[in-house]
Amino acid sequence: MLKSLRWQFTLLYTLAAALMLALVGGGAYVMVARYFEHVTDLALRHKMAHEFHLLNAPIPPELASADTDWSILRASNDSIRNTRMLTAEEAAQIALTARGGQIKSVKLEDDRTYEVKLRDDSEIYIDAYSGQIVGLEFKESDSEPLPPVTSSLSAIDSEIASIFVLPLDHQGRILFNPNQPNLPIIVDQAALATALRNGSDLRTITTRDGQRVRLLTYRLTRPDGPAALQLGRIQTDQELVLNQLLIGLLMFGLIGAAAIGAAGWWLAGRALQPAEEAWSRQLRFIASASHELRAPLTLIRASAEVALRGAEDDDQRALLRDVLSESDHMRRLVDDLLTLSRLDSGSLALQRQPVALADLLTDIQRQVALLGNEHGVQITLGPVRGTALADPDRLRQILLILLDNAIRYTPSGGAITITAEPVGKQVRISVRDTGCGIAPEHLPRIFERFYRADQARNRSDNTTNAGLGLSIAKGLVDAHGGAIGVESVVHVGTTVWFTLPAAM
Repeated sequence: MLKSLRWQFTLLYTLAAALMLALVGGGAYVMVARYFEHVTDLALRHKMAHEFHLLNAPIPPELASADTDWSILRASNDSIRNTRMLTAEEAAQIALTARGGQIKSVKLEDDRTYEVKLRDDSEIYIDAYSGQIVGLEFKESDSEPLPPVTSSLSAIDSEIASIFVLPLDHQGRILFNPNQPNLPIIVDQAALATALRNGSDLRTITTRDGQRVRLLTYRLTRPDGPAALQLGRIQTDQELVLNQLLIGLLMFGLIGAAAIGAAGWWLAGRALQPAEEAWSRQLRFIASASHELRAPLTLIRASAEVALRGAEDDDQRALLRDVLSESDHMRRLVDDLLTLSRLDSGSLALQRQPVALADLLTDIQRQVALLGNEHGVQITLGPVRGTALADPDRLRQILLILLDNAIRYTPSGGAITITAEPVGKQVRISVRDTGCGIAPEHLPRIFERFYRADQARNRSDNTTNAGLGLSIAKGLVDAHGGAIGVESVVHVGTTVWFTLPAAM
């Protein structure tokens, strides 16, 4: 039992740790995703405000506000840009912004300089920390080399360089292409229609090749020129970062949960060790006490029987009969306690074998029918089919417990029916009575030890019932790998059923 409790504690620790890791990891993932979304949307609005300014069009208030926010973000980024080394992708973006063309290779020349080689064999050297272009080499065929570049492109500015701009007319046709060659051209007619109708539109679309694109579309506020501007940024790089983050978080979570589970198993073992030792001592005491009590009880009963045979006074004979009755009751109680201690310790040996239920139940019904006649209760067999894989003696003990309870709580003139039938890979055995029934509030607890629902099942002879019978029956059924349950209606009757593995 304590081993099961240890597993439960370990599972509880692991689930609590997994929940905490999921909250922390999920929060980190959401924060990064929200950051990407915020920076992308802010970059789109800033770029849109810039395009409005180039076209000499009135800038909407929300774009002007975004332009201010972008300046603040860029200033804060500039304050820390010298503490972080640029990635190769950022260095390549700086080179494309300065020169254009196509990238051939990017490599770290030394500890702080990137060498970016273009397809035309031109080379650009970029400081890996400041992002400044520190050297330019062009092929001899270049007639007009680029002027020296003194500015740099930060990670924040690379967001602007990744945005494509599409001037559109009312039909969605591109009037001219102001973008660099490496930027895509993606027109979304639904976004254009919404912007023409409402003034602006911001959405994320998925292209035919599976790329996700964040689109910002604005209707121009001047009569001449394009009808609308549509700006977009492909989110492939952001999705790659988010996917890598997700994989890292999942791996960290699995490793963390496994480590915490192992630690939880160890901690649960340490915490339950005193209880387990106390439980073992209690089981040993009950088993030893049960064995030790058997001998004096046997001696008491034998002495009472001898005295009863020689007694001449009626009062003495009545007293000796009470001694015999109480000794029998004590012997049954000792046997029940011994059985429970063996069930708890897992030392109860079961001699499993195929048991023909028709023969066994017929034999039990014949024996118990005599006791039922003394109480005015008729005990009959219903349909009985199937063969169980069980210990015959323990199966008989289960049935006798259920029948004893049924007889005790069935009034004179009532009936008890025993049935058995195969159910899939199991057999289901039922004992149904027409007794007083059990109130619904007592049903969940009737298999607990020493629990007696006397309020609903009130008979004068149930004082000899210690409340261990049903708990023993449940323990024996569980030991066989079966299940036990009860269905009852007050003043109508009770059905107790249990299942056992069927013999194949």
